[in-house]
Amino acid sequence: MAVIAVTKERRDGETRVATTPDTVKKLIAAGFAVAVETGAGQASSYPDADYAAAGAELCGLDAALDKADILFKVRGPTPEEIAGLKAEAIVVGMLNPHQDKATLQALSAKGVSAFTMEFVPRITRAQVMDVLSSQANLAGYRAVLEGAHAYGKVLPMMMTAAGTVAAAKVFVMGAGVAGLQAIATARRLGAVVTATDVRPAAKEQVESLGAKFIAVEDEEFKAAETAAGYAKEMSAEYQAKQAALVSEHIRKQDIVITTALIPGRPAPRLVSAAQVASMRPGSVIVDIAVEQGGNVEGAVAGQVLETGGVKIVGYTNLPGRIAADASALYARNLAAFAGLFLTKDGAFAPDFEDEILKAALVTRGGAVVHPALAS
Repeated sequence: MAVIAVTKERRDGETRVATTPDTVKKLIAAGFAVAVETGAGQASSYPDADYAAAGAELCGLDAALDKADILFKVRGPTPEEIAGLKAEAIVVGMLNPHQDKATLQALSAKGVSAFTMEFVPRITRAQVMDVLSSQANLAGYRAVLEGAHAYGKVLPMMMTAAGTVAAAKVFVMGAGVAGLQAIATARRLGAVVTATDVRPAAKEQVESLGAKFIAVEDEEFKAAETAAGYAKEMSAEYQAKQAALVSEHIRKQDIVITTALIPGRPAPRLVSAAQVASMRPGSVIVDIAVEQGGNVEGAVAGQVLETGGVKIVGYTNLPGRIAADASALYARNLAAFAGLFLTKDGAFAPDFEDEILKAALVTRGGAVVHPALAS
């Protein structure tokens, strides 16, 4: 019986955990044994007793790593964790392989087969494994709450005997999963919401949520989406036209939320220092993409800065600020992924030619094997 081990997250600021008591039950029912490091779920409000009741074996770090045929992680394992693994083990997590080269090389040197969940393809049978969507949903939701908190005023219009309070204006830049959730959340809170995106399909999605779409809709805009549904990087000419439109719009906004990311590349710059300076004192910008370089000039990862009275919120790991729910969704993604390691008869025999496993595999046999990373 293959053992799935789950250890504490040791990266700074990471509060999530890679499995929950609920998914422990599902993994055991599928035919796995589960070993959980003592205290692994504490930061996510999942006590050891609940894991034990679900059937997991609680143990120390060394024992968990020694037992592991598969190691589940949220972020990449530490060098100490990698050293404690068997060479034939499998590691599954959000490994951030484009940026975290050191962990990628350490996993390769150990000889383990490592899968990064960010590379799971966007195909129908992999939807339940889509960690980018599950975590981005929560990031978009939390971004609105952080923006509202920093704004310090109400979002909905309020009519009182003492007078009327106008609704806040919220502008969401990027209408992917995180952006659409931000739109929906801001609308639920009563804000007047506008949004922009370079993908033509986003216009209908934005408008279906009750927001107004803002974009330069020229020929480049009409061809600005990949077959996989990701935004392409736009030309300098388009960016200049879009920036002019946004500049006029952004100076009137109370809260701006930026969400644009390009897989494997730095986040595109959407908001310049001049645009920040044009906003009214008391306005807020929340940069969801700050960990990948940021959409906002002047944003600093992990900090809230104020310039000219405008707050720039650069909180990292927004899903980790809702750790219990973020962990629950992520754990379900991993539990579904683990099912790919089993045959129809329930035997542990990963098929490395399976299209999902092949797309997510980054190291195997002592080498970096993913074509996008091999160089």
